[in-house]
Amino acid sequence: MKIKMIFAMLFTFALFMSNTSCDKTGKKTADSLQQKQTEQSLGEANRQIGMPAIVNFQERKLFKQILELRDQESLITYCYLMNEMSGTIGQFLGKGIGYGIPAATQFTNPDKLIDVTNYGIQSYQSNDGMVIAQADPNGLFMPTATSATWYMLLDGDGVPHPVYIEPLIIVSPIKLH
Repeated sequence: MKIKMIFAMLFTFALFMSNTSCDKTGKKTADSLQQKQTEQSLGEANRQIGMPAIVNFQERKLFKQILELRDQESLITYCYLMNEMSGTIGQFLGKGIGYGIPAATQFTNPDKLIDVTNYGIQSYQSNDGMVIAQADPNGLFMPTATSATWYMLLDGDGVPHPVYIEPLIIVSPIKLH
């Protein structure tokens, strides 16, 4: 009798487990339906149109050249404030090194993957990971976006100084006016 009872419980449990799905609601969401339709539409577009016949890779060559020119230690540039009212070049700010670095640039990866079991988060399974923000080496959490720029402006003796600039700027390797 006990064996029949255990068998019945195991059978019921197996039946219950076979009817569960990975989707907790059991319903397809509007997002999942739209994602599937978009994938089908893009697949059809690729079948009809195909990929562009790019053979010279001119833009990639130009971008490589830009990256290599930006990497030169002796790169002298000229920085101008942008006149946002008129959309023209405004005041000449000065001569500097490089093109400036967006203030939201981070030296290290802004995110890190953690094992949630080490953080005492109970709602996750033991093998789950989570992405969280990671501080820069100075211990600060940098913003994900800003319009400010760090620019290495040269003083009268040619010594570089970091200048934090919030207005829009134009940086050029040649004098613009």
